[in-house]
Amino acid sequence: MRIQGCVALVTGSNRGLGQALVEGLLAVGAAKVYAAARDAAKIAARDTRVVPVTLDTTKTEQIAAAARTASDVTLLVNNAGVLHSHDVLSATQAEMEADFRTNVHGTLAVIRAFVPVLERAPGRATVVNVLSLSSLASVPSMGGYSASKAAAYSVTQALRPALGGRGIQVLAALPGPIDTDMVRGMQLPKTRSADVAKALLEGVERGEEDIFPDPMAQQMGALWSKSPKDFERAFASF
Repeated sequence: MRIQGCVALVTGSNRGLGQALVEGLLAVGAAKVYAAARDAAKIAARDTRVVPVTLDTTKTEQIAAAARTASDVTLLVNNAGVLHSHDVLSATQAEMEADFRTNVHGTLAVIRAFVPVLERAPGRATVVNVLSLSSLASVPSMGGYSASKAAAYSVTQALRPALGGRGIQVLAALPGPIDTDMVRGMQLPKTRSADVAKALLEGVERGEEDIFPDPMAQQMGALWSKSPKDFERAFASF
């Protein structure tokens, strides 16, 4: 899709990649960006095109209110995500459920609420689910989180034919480690949020179903395409 002139909504936009996506959308020429976060007061709306929206993706009433407020959206970016569960043998049920509640059920709930909005969009509307390389193979040190992202990727694949006939394309962004608060303590090469956001939006404009928006993602994505088993083994060492 063409981002210039679009109306976008980005969840989890108060910091990290979400904030970088809002800034990237403005830089490319989006007409309006609904910047959604659990605490809209934390949105730094330095541009008149930014509309702060209160949205906790685990709260049904807030999702419905957001869909009413942002009734002109043509690009929905599901960026909100959490990391609570690590090793699957030691993670508690509550930690696992927290990851699935936001990363899977929250993402799907937002999409369901916005389908009527996106169907009204002139031209072809787009949904982008910001996932992770760990959607494709588990990182054992984040096994619970990886499982939630794998489930979200499966949901993304299920939505493609379901929404394609309604004029809505569904894309997956599969970045490697990003220099954000979520993984700041991990000893891995990380890419700047701004760089990931720029490459991600370029992938959206190209209509790539699976977007690998950073050097590690591109390298590992090529390995995954060639040999999913080798990709799994490579991630097993993290």
